[in-house]
Amino acid sequence: MSETAVKASGGTLGAADPNRWKALAFIAIAQLMVVLDATIVNIALPSAQQDLGISDGNRQWVVTAYALAFGGLLLFGGRIADLWGRKRAFVIGLGGFAAASALGGAATNEAMMFGARALQGAFGALLAPAALSLLAVMFTDAKERAKAFGIYGAIAGGGGAVGLILGGFLTEYLDWRWTFFVNIPFAILAAAGAWFVIREPKGARNRSALDIPGVILSTLGLVALVYGFTRAESNGWGDSLTVGMFVASGVLLAAFVLVESKVKAPLLPLRVVTERNRGGIYLSLGLAIIAMFGLFLFLTYYLQIVKGYSPVKTGFAFLPMIAGMIAGSTQIGTRLMTRVAPRLLMGPGFLVAALGMLLLTQLEIGSSYAALLLPAMLLLGLGMGTAFMPAMSLATQGVKPQDAGVASAMVNTSQQVGGAIGTALLNTIAASATTAYVADHIAGATSRSQQQLVQLEAMVQGYTSAIWFAVGILVAAAVIALTFVNAGRPGGTTVASSEEGAEDEVPVPVVAH
Repeated sequence: MSETAVKASGGTLGAADPNRWKALAFIAIAQLMVVLDATIVNIALPSAQQDLGISDGNRQWVVTAYALAFGGLLLFGGRIADLWGRKRAFVIGLGGFAAASALGGAATNEAMMFGARALQGAFGALLAPAALSLLAVMFTDAKERAKAFGIYGAIAGGGGAVGLILGGFLTEYLDWRWTFFVNIPFAILAAAGAWFVIREPKGARNRSALDIPGVILSTLGLVALVYGFTRAESNGWGDSLTVGMFVASGVLLAAFVLVESKVKAPLLPLRVVTERNRGGIYLSLGLAIIAMFGLFLFLTYYLQIVKGYSPVKTGFAFLPMIAGMIAGSTQIGTRLMTRVAPRLLMGPGFLVAALGMLLLTQLEIGSSYAALLLPAMLLLGLGMGTAFMPAMSLATQGVKPQDAGVASAMVNTSQQVGGAIGTALLNTIAASATTAYVADHIAGATSRSQQQLVQLEAMVQGYTSAIWFAVGILVAAAVIALTFVNAGRPGGTTVASSEEGAEDEVPVPVVAH
């Protein structure tokens, strides 16, 4: 948008921070660190378990402690960012994440490891919404916003796969402890850069009193929900504690919504989630992440156990997906974001990803990487990258600056909960299909080699069964995006913010009725 156009629309070009692109670099480094951590530790888990003497029954807590703290505290972290200021929350989050990573790398027993992972999750819950909301308040011009969120979306989507490569290298050639220590230089660089470069727009803080009942109810409700899904994966859906967690979560989150509708300064203003476009984005993103997390898990096992790939080779095998995500986000999404409505990127993007997932339903023991996995990963990456970019941008557009942190936290919450659901749900489907296949075919296997072949065939059968569900989930995400998201292309038109009677004005997309 030209300076004249900005002035004509009532916007202020002078409000744009001259250091915003430098700030983006440091925000991107921090985001990469958080996303990397979600997968990098998984690669190192077997080695860490052996060194620290963690039992098979307790090893899930290395992942679960992080997921519970991160998922449960996200809304609180987003509100703290609004209250303290995003820059301060961002820097404190980075410092805490680095300290927790150092503690994890130096762990001498399982209690120390679990504590470090919970601390990482807690500081990640402060850091992640602060990073996204900084972009939301610093980039207001439509074209610049498209580029900034294109880069952010590519990192958010592809960082997990990069974690597989880096985790493989560090575990195979150095030591599992380096999967923790590697966070420290990332955090120091991002924090130092942010401190000197980032300048938050004035008047962007929300100085209302903290909604303590909302904090307690949302944290306990989200923790119960995430733990319910992680427990379902290991103990089954009929387990009494699993069912109890889901019931408790439903009651707590319903009470949270009731409280938020009554209090003067809510933790999560309901206008943030009830607005049609944002609601559609949170829902479709959550569904897409369900499909993606399950896929990462299955393809990692398929490549390492069925195909015999090393951890490093497995990581490199995911590179086409990363390349597709970067291309979809920074090229397709960024170039078209200011020309077409977001739903026309999100809907087709999820459908292209579903097509890539559909190819993977044809997996067999002897499937060719070049003929099947490569094109499937490229389509998945292209589709997800194209869809993620406008979703990330639109999810924080049109909110009052004082609500940017909590709106950003909702993006992260939908992803975190989606990841927990995806891993538990799709893993359960795969395990059931594998067990059924073995029961049907093992009787005919007389030799040891035939029995091993049946076991491998059963694993692949389990993966493809679950991937069929993932295809359906991605199609559902596309339908929701096309149905709910009705914003027009971002034209930088300035309209009143989402809060009734608000005096602040923010650039939002023109809504196509």
